[in-house]
Amino acid sequence: MPISIDLLHTGPLQVNTYVVSGGATGECFIVDPADAKRRVLPFLEEQGLKCTAVLLTHCHFDHILGVAELQRQGAKVYIGQADARGLSDDTYNLQRSGVYPVEPCRADVLLTGGEEIGPAGIPLTVIATPGHSPGGICYVHEKSKTIFSGDTLFLENVGRCDLIGGSAQALYDSVREKLFPLKDDYKVLPGHDVATTLAHERQYNPYLQRSPELW
Repeated sequence: MPISIDLLHTGPLQVNTYVVSGGATGECFIVDPADAKRRVLPFLEEQGLKCTAVLLTHCHFDHILGVAELQRQGAKVYIGQADARGLSDDTYNLQRSGVYPVEPCRADVLLTGGEEIGPAGIPLTVIATPGHSPGGICYVHEKSKTIFSGDTLFLENVGRCDLIGGSAQALYDSVREKLFPLKDDYKVLPGHDVATTLAHERQYNPYLQRSPELW
């Protein structure tokens, strides 16, 4: 049975939040929920789904504003090990201004890359892609050739590298050495804006055609 991917735009920065189902009956996992009460939970109720896992691509505040609420309702939280402190550290998650306060929560599953996981009965491969943040993660669903890329890779763009723990070289290496070598083509579902494909980015992404010191 193919998976179903629903896109919700959530939070003050219009994060792409993905609700993914089609594995275990009545279950789903959610990638980067930024507004649980007003957007995610009403959608789940409408669809008759229960979120059993929250998969975070990184710890920046705009991607995690809805995590604590979903965790309270029983969802396990997955995040890259190097980003876990951002779930409770407002400096690390970039919300030190307090304009959009993040309710602290905890990681249930720490990831370092290379893991095979099965949230909501859906098999995924974890790829560590630091650069935008130290613990950035991409999740790959091999059967549908889909990558949830967070803020690592966008349509003809890449994530910012000038934030806490960011590194242009690390991000360049993450994409060029870990994502681009994946065989065949993959749909890339980013944390903001529109979807793209690996084939398109291999050929047209201007940042990845030159050394990161020239970005």
